[in-house]
Amino acid sequence: MIRQNQRFLSLLSMLTDAFLVFIAYPAAVYVRFEVLNGLLGLDMLGAPYLTLIGLYAAVFVFALGCTGLYSTHRARSLGSGTVLILALNAVGALGMMALLYVTHLMEFPRLAVLLFWLISSALVVGKRIALFAVARYCRRRGYNQKHVILVGSGPLAQQYAKSLADDPQLGFCLDGYLGAADAAGLGPCLGGYPDLAQVLQQRELDELVVALEPAETDRMGPILAAADKEGVRISIIPFYSEYIPAHPSIDVIGQSKLINLRATPLDNLGWAAVKRGMDIVGSLLLIVLSSPLMLIAAVGVKLSSPGPILFRQERVGKDKKPFMMLKFRSMRVTATETTGWTTDTDPRKTRFGSFIRKVSIDELPQFFNVLKGDMSLVGPRPEVPYHVDHFKEEIPLYLVRQQVRPGITGWAQVHGLRGNTSIEARVKYDIWYIENWTLGLDLYILFKTALGGWMNSEQVGGSAQKEHGDG
Repeated sequence: MIRQNQRFLSLLSMLTDAFLVFIAYPAAVYVRFEVLNGLLGLDMLGAPYLTLIGLYAAVFVFALGCTGLYSTHRARSLGSGTVLILALNAVGALGMMALLYVTHLMEFPRLAVLLFWLISSALVVGKRIALFAVARYCRRRGYNQKHVILVGSGPLAQQYAKSLADDPQLGFCLDGYLGAADAAGLGPCLGGYPDLAQVLQQRELDELVVALEPAETDRMGPILAAADKEGVRISIIPFYSEYIPAHPSIDVIGQSKLINLRATPLDNLGWAAVKRGMDIVGSLLLIVLSSPLMLIAAVGVKLSSPGPILFRQERVGKDKKPFMMLKFRSMRVTATETTGWTTDTDPRKTRFGSFIRKVSIDELPQFFNVLKGDMSLVGPRPEVPYHVDHFKEEIPLYLVRQQVRPGITGWAQVHGLRGNTSIEARVKYDIWYIENWTLGLDLYILFKTALGGWMNSEQVGGSAQKEHGDG
């Protein structure tokens, strides 16, 4: 069976990755010195350097193992693992360089470290892509299948079977089902619920999936007992699964198990500190890099119309706490109510204001909001209190967005949901981001934003957006 070989394959994959990271170092030294400078660079291949790289490779692979990268999650996407590898390797390489700089143990040229990161990341990611492609190819042709029996014949069971049929590359083989009634699309009927013990004795399978309907929950005890007696792995699809987030947390109080439906990865203090640290470092760096552009924007705003350079407006932040968000002013100063929406022909807009909104230059002062802690680089876009009070009555889960700091950019924004777009769709993307947050996801969103996510549908000379709720 698959699980009998999985531990060996996982260990082999870890050792292979460690070897690839190790050989990436001499390759980086070769490129850095011989290819680029015509030197041998043999002094960089001495025992102290190779020992350090060996330790780095072991720690790096151990860190990947702690994230679950080598476990058998067939539904895990290739992209999430790739981002994780790139991010951890980057943090590790920078950390190693900083440590050596502080301790003066040995000299590492910065270009060599960059080349080491590029080559080692390319080798590990390339191996993963190759294995992923081979596994998917084999599964599509019926090999490397994970054999599953389904307990249940209602809508939950049919939904699960349809999900497997829609994605055959996952490699799940549904051998049949046991249920109270005949059902199409679930494979052969292996009997009723009382027949489970006999079926498990006669068949060898990788997993038993229990998908009982609410009226059948009294059968759960005997079903679990039969599976445990045969040592079969069990997964349960609860009848309230549509209400459970992607990564719920479970607390235990006495004999009671409590599923926290609104737990987020950022409830972990460690990950919250990592995200906040990235915000501080990133905002400082971006303030320095964008300071010439902000200076030009400030002058342009001042010359375009009388009034202050910055537009300050109250927004709702984390835990529903209000804060003053900063933007470069893009409209003429009027007494218009702050809840008013602009239009394509809004006379308050300046031409320069339309331009800086078009390319999101007006958002640059929000780096100071990030540095202060009111916002994050990545998160749901903040709204004004007026619209929060309005949307929370009409859109389910709207205030779940307030469990994290609002962001300059976000998962909804890189999917084109900016400006005058569906609030319901934005909330859907924001909730997915909150429930599935990872450091790699933040880096991916920042990367997508840098590649064009800062552009919006604003028309120079006309606006379809609002000054206060720009998405």
